[in-house]
Amino acid sequence: MRFVKTLMATAVALTLGAGSAMAAGGGTHVIDHTWSFEGVFGKFDRAQLQRGFQVYKEVCASCHSLELVSFRNLGEPGGPQFPEEQVKAIAASFTVIDGPDAEGEMFERPGVPADKFPAPFPNVEAAKASNGGAYPPDLSLITKARAGYHGILTQMVQGAGGPEYIYSLLNGYTEEPPEGLDPGELNYNAYFPGYRIAMAQPLYEDSVEYQDGTAATIEQQSADVVAFLAWAAEPKMEARKQAGVRNILLLIIFGVLLWYSNKQLWKPVKYGQDA
Repeated sequence: MRFVKTLMATAVALTLGAGSAMAAGGGTHVIDHTWSFEGVFGKFDRAQLQRGFQVYKEVCASCHSLELVSFRNLGEPGGPQFPEEQVKAIAASFTVIDGPDAEGEMFERPGVPADKFPAPFPNVEAAKASNGGAYPPDLSLITKARAGYHGILTQMVQGAGGPEYIYSLLNGYTEEPPEGLDPGELNYNAYFPGYRIAMAQPLYEDSVEYQDGTAATIEQQSADVVAFLAWAAEPKMEARKQAGVRNILLLIIFGVLLWYSNKQLWKPVKYGQDA
């Protein structure tokens, strides 16, 4: 009886916790988008990752850093898998601070595949000064650092929903906020906690021109850049999933062999037979 009461109390606490978290997030459900990388057998879409990188480079990189990702990662298996020469060209299109040189001075040079993506600002203060006092977060782990689904039970089933939250945020801007909700000097966003966000709308129709001819709608650009950021947060996801499936299959095989061996070893004792 005590166990039943404890179980009921836990369920109530989880439900209240989910409600509180939703209220803290503004009460707006995120857009439930379907991703190719979801599930045990999910994989990244190479073409989408390449488009997402284009959106990041042409739109996001002017404010947001990607400091945990190296240029060489763009050509590795499981990612955008750009050809080696293209990776070199992408790296060279960025300016990297290096040094000190023989005279003790820092200097600028074109990037190389071994470099990490350089930050758009030299320090936090410069970033805030260029963005109205708001600091643009690094996007390396942004899909892991944000949650679109709240409550332990919900997250156990659907995950934290970081990609869904970022996707919803990018699609949450409207020209006119709802009546009675004035964002003031900030911007209205239907999916941001409190509905007021310092970041202006970053994506518009045809903000980029996709090389593969894909229509650059806001929804398409949002999905592509979020997929790219999901890969940036976990570049070895596909290898991890493949290893997990292999290990589970090995455990199943080992379990069957162990059961059969145990059955054979104890058969003489159980049925009174000689060994």
